[in-house]
Amino acid sequence: MSVAALGRYSVRQAETAEEIAQAQALRARCFGLPQPRDQDTFDARSTHMLVHDRTDGALVCCYRVQALEGRSLAQSYAAQFYELSALARFEGKMLELGRFCVAPERCDPDIVRAAWAALTDYVDRRDIKLLFGCSSFAGTETESYLDAFAMLRARHLAPSRWLPRVKAPDVFRYAARLRRKPDLRRAMLKMPPLLRTYLLMGGWVSDHAVVDRQMNTLHVFTGLEIAAIPENRKRLLRALV
Repeated sequence: MSVAALGRYSVRQAETAEEIAQAQALRARCFGLPQPRDQDTFDARSTHMLVHDRTDGALVCCYRVQALEGRSLAQSYAAQFYELSALARFEGKMLELGRFCVAPERCDPDIVRAAWAALTDYVDRRDIKLLFGCSSFAGTETESYLDAFAMLRARHLAPSRWLPRVKAPDVFRYAARLRRKPDLRRAMLKMPPLLRTYLLMGGWVSDHAVVDRQMNTLHVFTGLEIAAIPENRKRLLRALV
């Protein structure tokens, strides 16, 4: 059953192993992996959401979510890469969003809007207080993203009480290293669409990026306190459900 719709796109939860396998295949294609499917142990713990194009039935976007609380934060995907003891003190339910990807040949912004509408419904129904995950930049070279990282440093670092600490062996400590004034146009052009959406709603990021050579990405821990989302944005997203 569809939980959200926008224009030609509908969103629903995966119900079968075959549907999850289709999401894993889309993930592998989006991340440029050599294997036909991207799969890990976190898939079995997660709820998988699928965005389909109703005109041709194609799967155009997918993501997975896992509900957690502070005491279970170590079971999150992000905890493999970030030391999250500070965030474990957060009071309230948390939701980890992961493996968010859109088919590379599709560039319709309504796809992401529909996906976020369904996510908003999920958050509302389960009284989630914090949404978090890893927001990925393609590739592992930092040079082309320096303006984006400089903007994150200047405007979007996590509050010190929740700040994730370094855990991964290979990181880019951009908050400590960059002193440049960002070119805002260039920064936004290089900002991943998912991260851009987080930031527009009041999200914050870690002070370092993890160099993930297995997935060929740079990623930052990203958090969004639901109470901080502007009310007009909440209304817009809820109207699509």
